[in-house]
Amino acid sequence: MSTLASVSAVVERLWPLSGAESWDSPGLAVGDPERPVTHIHLAVDAVLDTVDEALGLDADLLLVHHPLLFRGARTVSEDTTKGAVIARLVRGGCALVAAHTNADVVETGTSRVLAHQLGLLDQRPITAGSTPTTGLGIVGRLAEPVPLVALATMLRDVLPPTASGIRVAGSAERLVETVALCAGAGDSLLDDPAVRSADVFITSDLRHHPASDARELMLLGRGPALIDVSHWAAEWLWLDTAAAQLREALGDVEVTLSDLRTDPWDFTVVQ
Repeated sequence: MSTLASVSAVVERLWPLSGAESWDSPGLAVGDPERPVTHIHLAVDAVLDTVDEALGLDADLLLVHHPLLFRGARTVSEDTTKGAVIARLVRGGCALVAAHTNADVVETGTSRVLAHQLGLLDQRPITAGSTPTTGLGIVGRLAEPVPLVALATMLRDVLPPTASGIRVAGSAERLVETVALCAGAGDSLLDDPAVRSADVFITSDLRHHPASDARELMLLGRGPALIDVSHWAAEWLWLDTAAAQLREALGDVEVTLSDLRTDPWDFTVVQ
């Protein structure tokens, strides 16, 4: 029978902690390594709804993309969000493991999954990892140039719906072929040469000033159009790939995945 320790070893093999960014905190957050694991539930976020979902399915482990204890917590008091989540997990006998930037950089990582959904050819990482095929983000090309609005529509059809929808900077009829993308928050890559030379950059959580500067560069002919999508939606696509890998590696463990929307926004009023 698999234990939390043996499952953690599989997680380390699939998404090595050595690939995580220095500021990240993936890995085991809650649970006894000696406890048996018969059911893993996958989600993007460790929030009360996904914890309740995991407990309702009698899962022994909630495996998430985003670490719960991301920036140091000084308390796990139950009147805090982190404390409430941890207490509920402990009382329910459910462990918590995160695979974050270590799951972004592998060949089957979050950006790679999104790139495959868009049918990108000649894929390569934006920033190199430990091997030529690993690293952060993806650059590739569409089979043929399409208008920017057509690519945004493709994303609409690929991603699960969210209140924030898909935001675009650039002319709707602008032809795009070379696509750079980073599932999750990718504004740190806006100045990367591979992004600057692409026709369009797809990512999430673009803030006003970096997006404004990037748009001005686009208007000067020195940078890509921008497409901003939901952080949760872009990374939710990875869960299916992660589940398949876990099922193959752990034949005695049931693996389910959450389709709960943990994007934080409930509705949008369009002006």
